[in-house]
Amino acid sequence: MTSTHDITTHDVTTPGPPRVEEVSDGIYAYIQPDGTWWINNAGFLVGRRGVVSVDSCSTVRRTRAYLDAIRGVSDQPVRMLINTHHHGDHTFGNFLFDQATIVAHEAIREGIATYGMPRSAPFWTDVDWGDVQLEPPFLTYTEGVTVWVDDLRCEVAHVGSAAHTTNDSIVWVPDRELLFCGDLLFNGITPFLVQGSISGAINVLSDVLAPLGAKTIVPGHGPVTGPGLIDDTIAYLRFVQQAARDGRAAGLRPLEAARELDLGEFAGLKDSERIVGNLHRAYAEEDGVAPGGPIDVPAALQDMVAFNGGRPMTCHA
Repeated sequence: MTSTHDITTHDVTTPGPPRVEEVSDGIYAYIQPDGTWWINNAGFLVGRRGVVSVDSCSTVRRTRAYLDAIRGVSDQPVRMLINTHHHGDHTFGNFLFDQATIVAHEAIREGIATYGMPRSAPFWTDVDWGDVQLEPPFLTYTEGVTVWVDDLRCEVAHVGSAAHTTNDSIVWVPDRELLFCGDLLFNGITPFLVQGSISGAINVLSDVLAPLGAKTIVPGHGPVTGPGLIDDTIAYLRFVQQAARDGRAAGLRPLEAARELDLGEFAGLKDSERIVGNLHRAYAEEDGVAPGGPIDVPAALQDMVAFNGGRPMTCHA
């Protein structure tokens, strides 16, 4: 069963109104166009006595619009909120789920605390974040946990390796062949792995996501899709690895390599400046840094701004 309708409450209309898609009976994807910087997807599952949400949103305004969307489908309270990873576009709105148990991998607590409050400058154009209050999960796991929505089994699992971040989890609904994968996948937007791992993401996509056999995938950003996006993303990541090898061999820094690079089939992906950050991570791995190991993230972001013509990266959140 699939149905779609737009949500216009709280004036979330730039660059387009969010929409609710019923991707399976009682399971909904919340899609926020156009999926670029800080504009994420979320989703929710409706049971007889409550709702389970997968992720929140980046700003107070966007999270309130998401809660309005849930209320437009069900009058039951959101009893559980699952965070797929620590990034603020998926967690800054946590505090507005005041009746929900927040569930996530244990490393998300540290990730939220380390990043701290939302901020735009100097890397992104100004965003009206609202009066955000940081709210980390208070029920955590190391490997995974099973969540039941009535009689529907949902397997929440850490993917076992650094990928998009070091704390990525998926929500897999085996009876529906449906996967919420957080930012392990972006559809139509450039993947971003500066806090994760290029090699680790390839392994996770190949060895964890692909074997599930999901027919419907709700990515962290961009439209609902199918399993073909897994192979497309692996192809992009291998492209980044090769670009890093070629750049290092030519004695180029990541920013210089990005400026020389022909993105080819990946040129149409939004937020193309992310190639620079991805190259920073790929260079580090070529130099022996372990997946998810520390790199100079502010320096990578500064190079992304330079690649963007010296302008802050555009954010419509």
